[in-house]
Amino acid sequence: MYRKNIARRHKPAQPKRSLMKVFWLCLAAIVTLAAADVLRYAVWPDVDDLVTAQPQTTALIEQRRGEAEDVGRTFRVRRTWVPLKRISPHLIRAVTIAEDDKFWGHEGFDVDGMEDALRRNLEKGRLAAGGSTITQQLAKNLYLGTERSLSRKLKEAILAVRLEDALSKRRIIELYLNVVEWGDGIFGAEEAARAHFGVAAANLSPEQSARLAAVLPNPRKWSARNTPRHIRQKTAIILSRMERRGLI
Repeated sequence: MYRKNIARRHKPAQPKRSLMKVFWLCLAAIVTLAAADVLRYAVWPDVDDLVTAQPQTTALIEQRRGEAEDVGRTFRVRRTWVPLKRISPHLIRAVTIAEDDKFWGHEGFDVDGMEDALRRNLEKGRLAAGGSTITQQLAKNLYLGTERSLSRKLKEAILAVRLEDALSKRRIIELYLNVVEWGDGIFGAEEAARAHFGVAAANLSPEQSARLAAVLPNPRKWSARNTPRHIRQKTAIILSRMERRGLI
């Protein structure tokens, strides 16, 4: 009996199951909250308002404002809303060719573009290429900002589906061209045309339109007036495609 008591007293301690239970409960709670944060975009915000209403501000504008405040810099927003009929057809064509060549035919997603972006991201080991359509970019500009994360991409996808369902293609491109960033504090085609070329958006030439489209991937770094070599090359490609399709 004595030996049995000794063995019992020296029996190795068992893992504390309560701690593991707490760990799994915490993990489940984190996953649930993350999923809820993404899925709420299936019903919020109310994108139906965009059928007729013009957004007063955007997530990207507020992000840029916050970034400026963080470094003690004054941030001035230059933005003038114009209807699509007052935006040069050359700019509409140049932007869709440069940013989303299948815009008029897809339902919010370009599968080939997404596969190409995934391949490039895997090669770089980070979220470098987005493969986003104009509809997805509109969702990002309006509601999400520029954070690079999987959750933002999921939210962007959900919003893109809702935007395509609620709005016509012409309304989507009208919204996009009025909110997209085209320089430090410059948002929308009208202010971009005036800032870079001194003309109204309605009067942009094919070359000016192609130059504005070419800088869209990084409009705060590249200027449509003083373009580096690779932007001039991209401008030439956009113009060549417009000519081949009889658009100019």
